[in-house]
This record gives sequence, C-alpha cells and structure tokens, in this order.
Amino acid sequence: MKVAVACDHAGFKLKDLAVQTVKSLGHEPIDLGTNSTDPVDYPDYAEKVGRAIQQGEAQRGLLICGSGVGAAVAACKMRGVRAGLCHDTYSARQSVEHDDVNVLALGARVIGEETAKELIKAFLSAQFSGEERHVRRVSKIEALEAQG
Repeated sequence: MKVAVACDHAGFKLKDLAVQTVKSLGHEPIDLGTNSTDPVDYPDYAEKVGRAIQQGEAQRGLLICGSGVGAAVAACKMRGVRAGLCHDTYSARQSVEHDDVNVLALGARVIGEETAKELIKAFLSAQFSGEERHVRRVSKIEALEAQG
C-alpha cells in the first residue's frame, strides 16, 4: 500500500521514523515534507496528504504535527479524507475498522517514538470491517460532507 507521510516543523522529529516504519511494514511511503524544523503551516501539509488520497496516489496517510489536532482538523475539511487523531493503539486500529479512517494524525509533542511505531503498525494493519452498521455510519458522514 502507498502511504503519504507529511508533517509540520513540530512533527519533523518523528517523520523519518514514520517513513522507516511504513517501509519496515512492507508498504511504500511517499514523503511529502516538511524537511526541516523551520516553521511551516500544518494545513499546507495536511492538504498534500489529502490530495494524495483524493487523487489515488496513496491509499492511506500519516500526518504529524505538535499535538496532531490541527493536522487532523485540516485534513478532515477535504472531501473523502477521514483523519483520526490517535494516541493509543485501540483507537488507531478501531478508527479504520469502524470509521474507514484513511489518515492517521499523530502529536509529536504528545507521544514518543515507540508509541508512534505501534500506532502506525495498528493503523496500517487494520481494514474496514464492511459491516452494515459501519457502512451506514460512514455513508452518513459522506452525506454531511456533501452538504458542505
């Protein structure tokens, strides 16, 4: 699976680890920056990941900023992008299985490296269940999105 990976300056310290973790799990990372700790705006990088998802260049995405909140909020504004901010493995897995989340947002100032690896592994190994109740709920999310 192709996985778009991006961060702002606050998330930069975890980005290389995220890219390497994606590779180690047998997936293909697409590094969309940023490439330093120089200040940048997280919505710009959330957009890069969102566009990769929308255009079919990646099936999943990872976004890393200081708390993960801003990146998740920005990504969720994009049609077809469902970002979940997760700091525990249950949520990282369940967000995909129940909510068909396609972008994992992480807070570099909230979690450490080992937790980040475990979250990425849980997120990338999970699959949407396809159960009727979850399909129905995701369809309702898509309807809200269509309303603007």
